[in-house]
Amino acid sequence: MASDGSPKPPLRGSEPPGAYITSGALARRLGISPTTLRSWDQRYSLGPAQRRRGHHRRWSPQDVAMVEDMCSLTASGVSPAEAARSAKKRAHAAPQGEGTPPASARSTTAALTSGKAAGRDSSGLPLGAVRAECRGLARAALRLESVAIQEQLNTFVQEHGVVAAWEELMMPTLHAVGRKWESSGDRYVEVEHLLSWHVSTALRNAQLLLGPGETRKASPPVLLACVPGEQHTLPLEAVHAALLQRGRPVRMLGAAVPAEALIAAVLRTGPAAVVLWSQTRSLASTPLALHLLGMGWGVNGARQQAALVLAGPGWRGGRIEAAAQPQGLREAIALLASESSGLSE
Repeated sequence: MASDGSPKPPLRGSEPPGAYITSGALARRLGISPTTLRSWDQRYSLGPAQRRRGHHRRWSPQDVAMVEDMCSLTASGVSPAEAARSAKKRAHAAPQGEGTPPASARSTTAALTSGKAAGRDSSGLPLGAVRAECRGLARAALRLESVAIQEQLNTFVQEHGVVAAWEELMMPTLHAVGRKWESSGDRYVEVEHLLSWHVSTALRNAQLLLGPGETRKASPPVLLACVPGEQHTLPLEAVHAALLQRGRPVRMLGAAVPAEALIAAVLRTGPAAVVLWSQTRSLASTPLALHLLGMGWGVNGARQQAALVLAGPGWRGGRIEAAAQPQGLREAIALLASESSGLSE
């Protein structure tokens, strides 16, 4: 499957099924670099069984199946050394000419990838006690392997939903990469950027991955916006995806929305609620929040107001009466998914 969720394209070239393929073609299929293939060969003897003349490596269907198995295991959180041992064992056990491991070997995958991982991952990322999928995602991110990153994210969203994907996979891995970056100078910023891009892609594609929720007709929308100057949008994108899945009309304004633009959007859309996200305390604007709470529209005697939800760590430590301040995505969705416009604590 490609990084956008579509099936992988066939290998380039006109080689018939069963033909030997080049390292470059195999790397393109797996979404890894030829350097990774060479490294696995040098470290774990995970290379083609036969070497052709001129030292050009050509991979048989059995070789390809073995490396695909290696990628699947490492992406699921198994250490490279253990994954290589398992992949080679399966390759030797599989009947000649077949690429799919037997059922006994597939059960080994579940045993290797199940359970929780504690402490520091072998990559050095401070993951702590997390799901095994976080380890696989972190390794794929450190290798900058876009296809593996997107496949893991898409699969988790499909199997567990948006809220669980955000809380149990996306956020822990993003936090670990961020801590690694902060403690390593300017290193790993490219890892965080790539991972953030693919997390955003998975969240925006959640409706395609899960199917559209049942839309509630004639229901006022929820308006999502970052405070002026705030560039962190991923948490809001998670709210957006989760609300869409629940059939709640929603409008996403995104990063750093000027106060005047936000006020105009409220008057134009008449939302049931406004979610105002702030990552940092210095950007959390109490005057803007109070202004939104005091806004109304409609004819006299039938004035309407939007409920205000202050989300993000920037609002912690302060309290604005009449505004809801949920702790985490799950609580925010419970408030916002309600049909009524009023939000209760």
